[in-house]
Amino acid sequence: MKPRLIAAAAALMVFATLHQPARAVQAQVIRVGVTPGAQAQIMDEVRRVAATHGLALDVVVFDKPGTIDAALAAKQIDAASFEDAPSLDTQRKQHDYALTGVATTVTFPVALYSRKLANLGQLQRGATIAIPDDREGAARALILLQNYTLITFKDSAGLHATTHDITSNRLNLQIRQLPRARLFDSLNSVAFAVIDSDEAARAGLYPARDSIGLEDARSPFANVLTVRDGDRSQTWVTQLVSAYHSDDVAHFILTRYQDSVRRPW
Repeated sequence: MKPRLIAAAAALMVFATLHQPARAVQAQVIRVGVTPGAQAQIMDEVRRVAATHGLALDVVVFDKPGTIDAALAAKQIDAASFEDAPSLDTQRKQHDYALTGVATTVTFPVALYSRKLANLGQLQRGATIAIPDDREGAARALILLQNYTLITFKDSAGLHATTHDITSNRLNLQIRQLPRARLFDSLNSVAFAVIDSDEAARAGLYPARDSIGLEDARSPFANVLTVRDGDRSQTWVTQLVSAYHSDDVAHFILTRYQDSVRRPW
């Protein structure tokens, strides 16, 4: 081939290389750990919304909630949505996890259930009520009772109140503490029982439909979206929170669960 033709061919190759379409860069996929049921269903809707804004999510369902924080700390997943803020704080302290909650997600409310009362206005002085006997469950129940002005307890007790912290009990209620699994059966003998969302669901109860009193959506026990400390300033974290707090996800939660799953944002 003549030198002039060789030069022309080389120029064409360079031109073609410079002007060929750029290869698409594979998008980062954010792996979010959740538990089965409502958490997974809601995150699937978040995934749909996030995709419309260019954020790809992989929803990873864990059958054992106790393994999710460990997986996040070990970088097996990038975020988690399954536990409330006090539980996350406990995990961080016990295992020295460098994890942080970046936003609230949903509240699975504890509620007051009764077979004897149509509303709290019918509650009689000296009535017996039932609450969980474990530390966290009891504290959460007592906070709910205080919110309904049935009791008060020491401010210093905070989120760790026990029956020993009660300072007033205006109806002289008899508070019986029982294992969570026995609270539903206690409805035959108590005025009402404070039952968490999981136990209520197992018994076929729905907070929005069946309760006579319901935990506020902005409970201190609202669930949180968790990431590693080092990732909290990443752009994808902001995008993920924005997708979760979108109008589409709010509508999904309201229409799918009503107030049986509550939205604190």
